[in-house]
Amino acid sequence: MEVKNWFKYRGYPHISNDIPISKRKVMERYAQTPTLIFKHSFLPLISKQIIQRRFKKISGFDFRSRSHKVIKDGLTKSSKKIRTIMYSCHQDAHIYAYYTKKIIEPKYEELLSKNCYINKSVIAYRRLPIDDNKGNKNNIYFAKEVFEEIKQRKNCVALLFDIENFFPSLDHKILKLTWAKTLGCKSLPKDHYNLFKSITKYSFINLKELKTKNGRFDEKELAEIKNNGKHAYFNSVKDFLDSDLTIYKNPKKSKGIPQGLPISALLANMYMLPFDQIIVDELTIKKNVFYRRYSDDMIFICNKNQIAEIKEFVENQIKLIKLDISIDKTEIVEFDEKIVSGKLRLQSSSVLKNRIIENYPLSYLGFEFYGYQTLIKSKNLSSFYRDMKESIARKSKRVESIKKRDLIDELPLFKRKLYRLYSYKGVKTRKLIYLPKSSSNKIKIKDYRGNFIRYALKASEVLDAPEIKHQIRNHWKILQNTIDKYDFSNKLKK
Repeated sequence: MEVKNWFKYRGYPHISNDIPISKRKVMERYAQTPTLIFKHSFLPLISKQIIQRRFKKISGFDFRSRSHKVIKDGLTKSSKKIRTIMYSCHQDAHIYAYYTKKIIEPKYEELLSKNCYINKSVIAYRRLPIDDNKGNKNNIYFAKEVFEEIKQRKNCVALLFDIENFFPSLDHKILKLTWAKTLGCKSLPKDHYNLFKSITKYSFINLKELKTKNGRFDEKELAEIKNNGKHAYFNSVKDFLDSDLTIYKNPKKSKGIPQGLPISALLANMYMLPFDQIIVDELTIKKNVFYRRYSDDMIFICNKNQIAEIKEFVENQIKLIKLDISIDKTEIVEFDEKIVSGKLRLQSSSVLKNRIIENYPLSYLGFEFYGYQTLIKSKNLSSFYRDMKESIARKSKRVESIKKRDLIDELPLFKRKLYRLYSYKGVKTRKLIYLPKSSSNKIKIKDYRGNFIRYALKASEVLDAPEIKHQIRNHWKILQNTIDKYDFSNKLKK
């Protein structure tokens, strides 16, 4: 497995100053000295919330609709999904990244390589090479493996399970034990134990509390800090400690790790290793059950007469590592060969509210698989067009404010970035040269890996699904129609 570079520049501001790429060797010497890491004091994390729209199943139908509210236990509650992400200061992030990529991950990968079934089954947060090709697998290739398995088995069932509150539920004792076992030790070395404590007994501040009452940052104060050569929210750690910000502690004393640290994903995979092993031993090897786990999402492909047995086994085994299966997110999708319009084809179905729903797709890693066709998940397509329209609306607002400020009647829309992000013109990978908003004024180069349209075209090719191209056929028309709604001076002439 290819090892990713552990050191990278992190552009976000934090409590302390950033660490430029020129300081890599200094940081590396520090991170590879266990006596220093053993004594290292980790700063509080910054916590921010990401709000995601929720879709609900419509009873008796084979589609989902966006829902703002849900009724549970007789109470009407918001259906929005709130995900908490925490990120560390730059020095701490580099320490986590070094230990992840240079020390712990190679040991974990060595364990997986000893069992080809487990090595294939754990697919999230790993760099897995594409067979006979350059590059690594992404969700397209992971989905292809599942869909091809179903096509090969024909009459079969896909069971999908989701672990409830995954990262906040990881038991500290089990994590500590699996961490030590991965290293081949009876107990954690002192430097690793200090990392363990920083992750399980973490403290944090809320990003929104760094803002003023109107919900914005104090730009004047940040400008003064920037003029002092700092890319941070404070001039020094002392200034942070002297501030009146509330420092919170991990609310769950015996479980939970922050999601968003460079080491979080690896620890989550390590935690699940005993579960992965028993699943492979008892279901994959002994009973020919196909198994894949992507973080907290699991999929099993089996015969119809194995459904009850697998459900019971999975639920019992997950409890042994002090986790729970989310019953609401458990899905069973059946696949059968059927004659439709005089032709034999593989078609999906599911049972909802004691009713068989034909053509109910298997929703997996951003795709909807029907047996005879594969589509991009409708929610992902909607998100793409929503982002496109919101981006154009923001640019229009910006243009109007400049027109008002400079007392001008017309101002063109700079379309290059819009086309790169939201059209076929941005499908090619290339190097982007730009001037960052910093005092260094140094030109920077970053890799551009394409946009959603490129991803859709790639999915259409890899999954042998021309119907995906059909889904995005109107993207250019929608982009131009959205631009036409606003008063830009350089709209396309019709």
